[in-house]
Amino acid sequence: MTSWEYKVVYMDFRGRASLEGEETFIASDERRSSFARRTMNVLGADGWELVGVQPLWPAETSYLIFKRPGRGPSDVVPGAPTEAPTQKLEPPAL
Repeated sequence: MTSWEYKVVYMDFRGRASLEGEETFIASDERRSSFARRTMNVLGADGWELVGVQPLWPAETSYLIFKRPGRGPSDVVPGAPTEAPTQKLEPPAL
């Protein structure tokens, strides 16, 4: 049976993404859709698949829920990090 690990991203579609305490902001000339796509592409490159979107109040914010195959329970060490650090989101080059 496959085990899964999950990641939740808080996305403010006005231009902010928060991923486990690390915030990324939209570039001054970037479109909101490009910012959201860039955020998801970085996670996708690390093997994360978007599996759900939970809209929040106010309506312009959401949780994006990602998953990828995880390590089996026998591989998890209590108190140890469960994954390697993910790639930092950088604004596009101008």
